[in-house]
Amino acid sequence: MSTSRTSTPQTAGAGARSTLTRARVLAEAVALADSEGLGALTMRSLARELGIEAMSLYHHVASKEDLLDGVAEVVVREILDAVGALEPAPEDTPPAEWKHALRRRILTARSVLLRHPWAPSVLETRTGFSPYVVRYHDALVALLHRGGLSYDLVHHAMHALGSRALGFSQELFDPGGPGGDPAAAPEPDDEDLLARLTDEAPHIVAMLAEVAHVEPDSTLGWCDDQAEFEFGLDLILDGLERLAARGSR
Repeated sequence: MSTSRTSTPQTAGAGARSTLTRARVLAEAVALADSEGLGALTMRSLARELGIEAMSLYHHVASKEDLLDGVAEVVVREILDAVGALEPAPEDTPPAEWKHALRRRILTARSVLLRHPWAPSVLETRTGFSPYVVRYHDALVALLHRGGLSYDLVHHAMHALGSRALGFSQELFDPGGPGGDPAAAPEPDDEDLLARLTDEAPHIVAMLAEVAHVEPDSTLGWCDDQAEFEFGLDLILDGLERLAARGSR
């Protein structure tokens, strides 16, 4: 871990303990995951960054799962702030502009996740009710319905979008392992990986041999880069637009 972010209980002292809040704990946890990766986010390492004993953390986060719920909430609130700054608001969006407005909100959410590339692996494992996630999706539902889609078609649309509604796509394969750091996963043209797959999946190997991801800063997973994300998003939105125009359910 870099020394520039490290503090100790001795240097922080009682002052750090007395000013510690859940919000500060979560902000430091997000900063630690941003700088060192999700794997570095442990109760012990977080306590060290805060300059406190690990047991002191349990006054603010009950467990590692509570900590992960908390950092997910921080990221989603950041997404809400970012999309909330967009104009016009969903209720003021001209019906004919629903697709453009929806696309812009989703890509804005993705721009937040690109600042926190570990976040998708946390978001997709949260099972608790989050009012912030619900609020974000409610605005998407409002845009779709304002664009003329029936609530039944909106329901289908939300299922079709899946995690893409929040700005990331789930991987078909995850060479980095569950909860892993996307940056640590092998590149699609990794020769060892292709060699291991050749006998089992020759067509996948042929496909991967032609895959080129040339913008690492736009990537949120092994194969989730900006071009692939927008390709899938546009397919879904174009299809929904055609269904809405036909008056489909």
